[in-house]
Amino acid sequence: MDHPKKQLGKIFPVGVGICLLLLPLLVYSALSAPPEKQPSTIAASKMTFDYNGAALFDSYNRISQAYLNAASPQRTLAEYYSRRQYLGAPPIIPHKMVDENGAALTCLACHEKGGFAPEFQRHTPLTPHPEKSECRQCHVPQADVPLFVENLWLSVPPPKLGRAYLPGAPPPMAHGLQMRENCIACHVGPAAVEGIRTTHASRGNCRQCHVPDQFPGVFERPTK
Repeated sequence: MDHPKKQLGKIFPVGVGICLLLLPLLVYSALSAPPEKQPSTIAASKMTFDYNGAALFDSYNRISQAYLNAASPQRTLAEYYSRRQYLGAPPIIPHKMVDENGAALTCLACHEKGGFAPEFQRHTPLTPHPEKSECRQCHVPQADVPLFVENLWLSVPPPKLGRAYLPGAPPPMAHGLQMRENCIACHVGPAAVEGIRTTHASRGNCRQCHVPDQFPGVFERPTK
């Protein structure tokens, strides 16, 4: 009867030999296996966009380079607010509504993709909601007539811009998002107001960094 140590000495070389014989097969299988298909980063991004991010990219891509590269007299915040009765109100129409032949002007012809307006010697602002084509349901011409009834109407003051919570942090949005979900329309191009024109328009999903300023007070956690 063999001693246990002698039996182990016989089994060990046999095991080593089997491993050496299988090693080339394992290496060949590993090298010949097809690589695991990785999901496309761009495709995944489009599927996981929120806050209208994909639409923002599409809007930016539709704007012509001629418009983006154009220069025109700067629109100011004072002019921007003068077109509105109150913060968030639809701006009035500051120009005539018919052409020289008396034909009605089509709003989206100029405000959907932008263009130069000789009357004002500047570029036309883009609409943030071109899918809503009945523009005059909300936008009306400016009426230079006496008030029908005297009143004490006072508008609310415009919001202060900036207001980042940390030095270098993205500033919060100073307005709501209803009808203004498309940031590109107001913050990009020569028709954008100088004080709110973005320096990084190609980063289309703005709400990855900028959020509505919904909590102006200091957050305090309950202690009980």
